[in-house]
Amino acid sequence: MKKTLRAATAGDLPGGARGARKQLTRERLLDAALTLMSAGNSFPGLSLREVTREAGVVPTAFYRHFRDMDELGLALVEECGLTLRRLLREVRKAGVPTTDIIRHSVAIYWQYVRAHPRHFRTAASERHGGSPTMRQAIRTEVEHFVREMAQDLRMLGYRADLPSSALEMICTLVVNTMLNAASDILDLPPDQPQLAREMEASFVAQIRLIFLGAAQWRADGGGAV
Repeated sequence: MKKTLRAATAGDLPGGARGARKQLTRERLLDAALTLMSAGNSFPGLSLREVTREAGVVPTAFYRHFRDMDELGLALVEECGLTLRRLLREVRKAGVPTTDIIRHSVAIYWQYVRAHPRHFRTAASERHGGSPTMRQAIRTEVEHFVREMAQDLRMLGYRADLPSSALEMICTLVVNTMLNAASDILDLPPDQPQLAREMEASFVAQIRLIFLGAAQWRADGGGAV
């Protein structure tokens, strides 16, 4: 007997295959939003139709993954936060040199920003200019990153006399400097290596200045300055 052939529908697919397809579509939507924002669009200015068109899916498919654009924005911020925390893992993996730790760490950060331009552009631009929901979500992710960095400094024995709140304050200054530098790093013309070296040296000096000041800081608010 001749069998009738027909295209497989979502219901015909095994559970694992359906889950993989759903995850792929979700990633395409996130990727599409990052692409549009990297082209200079702010997240509040994006429409659902623009995102689905860029992702190559029908608008109705969007609602299988996100309730609305705000939920998509929160998922984007979560991705950016994961990217930031992976940076700490990269630094740990590379190991801490006995000399010039700051220059070594800045070099890793520099390379990491260049390797993940869309995430860092999104974090930098939406941190101050995005929707209130995204700004708050980014603040939360930055706080998580700051706490992890402070824990790393604690494990290295840095300023063991300071309470966690003071260490986190120092790390907040460092992280703010890092995020402020991200856009400048990404805007660097590829054919100007001298400018890149000067910018990197300035970045190292800024971070070093923070730690020089932190070395004089006392938990009671006193110090040499």
